[in-house]
Amino acid sequence: MTADARFDFDAPIDRRSSGSEKWDRYQGRDIIPLWVADMDFRSPPAIIEALHERVSHGVFGYTHPSHELTAAVLNHLERDFGWRAEPGWIVWLPGLVCGLNVLCRAVGDAGDAVATFVPVYPPFLSAPSLSQRSLVTAPLHMQNGQWVAEMAELERTITPQTKLLLLCSPHNPVGRSWSREELLRFAEFAERHDLVIGSDEIHAGLVLDKAKRHIPIAALSPDIARRTITLLAPSKTYNIPGLGCSFAVIPDTGLRRDFQKAMGRIVPHVNLLGYTAAQAAYNEGEAWRQELIAYLRGNRDLLTEGIARIPGLSMTPVEATYLAWIDARGTGIDQPVHFFEEAGVGLSDGSDFGAPGFIRLNFGCRRELLREALRRMEAALIRR
Repeated sequence: MTADARFDFDAPIDRRSSGSEKWDRYQGRDIIPLWVADMDFRSPPAIIEALHERVSHGVFGYTHPSHELTAAVLNHLERDFGWRAEPGWIVWLPGLVCGLNVLCRAVGDAGDAVATFVPVYPPFLSAPSLSQRSLVTAPLHMQNGQWVAEMAELERTITPQTKLLLLCSPHNPVGRSWSREELLRFAEFAERHDLVIGSDEIHAGLVLDKAKRHIPIAALSPDIARRTITLLAPSKTYNIPGLGCSFAVIPDTGLRRDFQKAMGRIVPHVNLLGYTAAQAAYNEGEAWRQELIAYLRGNRDLLTEGIARIPGLSMTPVEATYLAWIDARGTGIDQPVHFFEEAGVGLSDGSDFGAPGFIRLNFGCRRELLREALRRMEAALIRR
């Protein structure tokens, strides 16, 4: 596929005057923000055009998901993942974090437990307690330069009160795209312990490893699907997180009923522009996504080479997402995030993910900006 002239991922875009959470954190300071997971690229032209058309209509009343949007989602699931879903399985949400919290409330009762692997996206760690559940965790381990989940660790951790297994697939922050064999092990564990599987698959469209393809765990078999609630959204893939549009795919009628009951009248409707953007993304965004993947691969490779040159830092291969999980423990620095902020680079703190001493770097940015960030990080460590 030849590059589309409209898809210029190197174009400088000033986000400092746009109310950007990412950029405003360091307002007035010379710090490159590579922390929160949104990209600095313009969204696909098809989405921008669809939003202009919707805005020009001029009426912004209560809006439901159209049949065309549902068809776009179902086509996306089958086309991209080989997963044939049904319209009635989809429950719309205003965001994936909202979905995680609803999930924890929908499964089991107050006082029950939720299990997950750490390090992991911070809302996995907070949602159980906010839902009157306890959290049990098992650590991911490094084996042959790759983060893996040891089921024996999880076996020792869970209790009879554990009702829900939360998975992050692809995994944020370690960048794993779980293999079919790994997913089957998760599913077998859940079946043996009669657990519901809650699978956050928001980065499903961002698999960078050419040898891998995202596999929804619910697509493995009808039996696995019946115990699985899958959370998805176009927000990360197409860079539209501010439009607040997500959905759960829940094949089992009982689980879907419990999920909708937990939503109650607390969860708001999806923003009408979110619906518009999602439909355009899934129907017309594929050429842009392919160019994005190619650009992110280049950034990942640049970052991998750069981190390898910096004393005290190391990282594992990023198979999926635009997030690099970097081990800074070799530097001997107690607060690496503060250290690199002083050097002019804003990163996410591994402590928030359950792993002090690590940092997460968002490489969904212009390549020149990434090069400058690497230069600043290396210079700071050489100077100390």
